[in-house]
Amino acid sequence: MDWIVLLPPIVAIVLALRTKEVYLSLFIGIWLGTTILAGGNPLLGLRELADQTVAVFTDPGNTRIILFSLLVGGLMALVQASGGVKGFVRWAQGRGWATTRKGAEVLAWVVGMIVFIESSITCLIVGAVSRPFFDELRLPREKLAYYCDATSAPVCMMIPLNGWGAYVLGLLAAQGVATGAVGLLAGALAFNFYAILAIAFALALALTGRGFGPMKRAEERAATGALLRPGATPMIAEEIVEMEPVPGSKEQARDLLIPLAVMVAMIFAGLYITGEGDFMKGSGSTSVLWAVGTAIGVAMVLYALPLGRKPLMSLRASMALVVRGSSGMVGVVLLVVFAFALGQVSRALEMGPYIVGLIGSGGPSWWLPGLVFLVGCFVSFTLGSSWTAFAILMPIALPLAEGLGLSQPLMLGALLSGGVFGDHASPLSDTSIIASMAAASDHVDHINTQLPYTLLVAGVSFVLFIVAGILL
Repeated sequence: MDWIVLLPPIVAIVLALRTKEVYLSLFIGIWLGTTILAGGNPLLGLRELADQTVAVFTDPGNTRIILFSLLVGGLMALVQASGGVKGFVRWAQGRGWATTRKGAEVLAWVVGMIVFIESSITCLIVGAVSRPFFDELRLPREKLAYYCDATSAPVCMMIPLNGWGAYVLGLLAAQGVATGAVGLLAGALAFNFYAILAIAFALALALTGRGFGPMKRAEERAATGALLRPGATPMIAEEIVEMEPVPGSKEQARDLLIPLAVMVAMIFAGLYITGEGDFMKGSGSTSVLWAVGTAIGVAMVLYALPLGRKPLMSLRASMALVVRGSSGMVGVVLLVVFAFALGQVSRALEMGPYIVGLIGSGGPSWWLPGLVFLVGCFVSFTLGSSWTAFAILMPIALPLAEGLGLSQPLMLGALLSGGVFGDHASPLSDTSIIASMAAASDHVDHINTQLPYTLLVAGVSFVLFIVAGILL
């Protein structure tokens, strides 16, 4: 009956995708897991569920992400009410940017490639910059969420000058790879097939405008003016997304660009400070919280000062907007808390070690990179965390490579690819949740529309790992 530890995340994901009731599905998944932990007693499982939910806030990193999610709503409300979003759209289109559907999609991809500092910030900036263009050109919110997601974890892992790179290097050091760890990581990036293909596939979609499956149907729906599926529940309240500028606003692009520039700059400052001078060792969750908080503060002062115009709004009015915007993020916060709680329960059930124990070292070795990739995909998808998959599988993948004479960069690349898949595709991933939030999309619709794309890329990646295992 060891397989029963797999049920909580699988049940939650299947129910969410089939019923579109993501909150209830996560609750049932957590309850199932806590009931197993309580020896099969559902009443004790409920008590354990409450304890696990409260325990989410005992982790400072979790709490920082939750606060970040709330404050993002406040920042969105501020820049929307200032007229900065409309001003930026007019300014950009006056320069020939994003005047066509193809241009808007390419812009979203380019912004995602440029902002590789932290996956959550990537999603936020891609959504903030591109959503007005997508809405005006009648592109579905699901497609914007896809670009937010496809250029977050894959890009952050392929350009690891951030917390992702520092984390992987730390795991390598824990495996005794002290000298040469940077070289091993650099070599593994060439075999990070999923991340490479995910980025390339998103660019191909942007350039060609082609699509298939649920995403194509969403595009056909949006062409009629329905940016969201009838009955959809966007991850941020529509009254925040569609908020009109305050009276007297000149709709200037600077009212959007200055807060965003401050936020990006503060990410670097946060990583430098928390890493004690080393960006690679900085705390991503701390940096994004500092960044969005500082951006809100700068925006409030910017709008209150008479900088060549009458003040847009008082500090009191700005604070009211921050509170109003944050209240529109309650759904996001609840989803993040449930996702974290389910991850805790899955770890308490030792799901990861059970899956790893299924990997054997017998038989031919050429298929092991493909197997490591698939196991990494499953672990990261069901737990909603690439970093957890990295931590669980690193002590298995590297010794397997060394003991069987396989390429270590290839095995590490397979592990990184599997982890990135889960971060990109899983409905439990905080990156995917924030992508839905940044695009103001229904979260389940985002997952459903991008899943055929992510599975296609994963399938091609698996074939490449098999071929590489044979050739190398």
